[in-house]
Amino acid sequence: MATPVPADDFVAISRLVHRYADAVVHRDADRWGSCWATDATWELGPGRQVEGRAAIVGLWTSAMAGMAAVVQMVHNGDVEVGDDDGTATGRWYIDERFRRATGANEILLAHYEDGYVRTADGWRFSRRRLQVHYIGPPDLSAEFSNTADGLAARGA
Repeated sequence: MATPVPADDFVAISRLVHRYADAVVHRDADRWGSCWATDATWELGPGRQVEGRAAIVGLWTSAMAGMAAVVQMVHNGDVEVGDDDGTATGRWYIDERFRRATGANEILLAHYEDGYVRTADGWRFSRRRLQVHYIGPPDLSAEFSNTADGLAARGA
């Protein structure tokens, strides 16, 4: 069984995760970018990985240009002690409701698999890997990726 981080670290990392989501809603690239370590990795799916804070913020800025509006909400999550004193790992579930620049309304149901590193400025993301469970129309008519068969295929 994994070891949870101390309560103070959990609160600080939870605040990081929520600050990230708030920056998405407010399209605040500076605040959003400050959530990342300088050498971080962001993976949005197979073949969609970027490294380094500048490249991560560049990709996010480009993606946000295709959104007319977006609201990201953080749900349940947990954080565990990492391999050394200055790291931790976690998983947080999110729900994103958005209108694309084309006018299409969609929702995203997903979770992030995270790595965190303690810096002089506090906890930052060292990596975030998005695991999509659903993306599509708000009526949930598209396919879910976390069906029993889908999870078994991923070994999850």
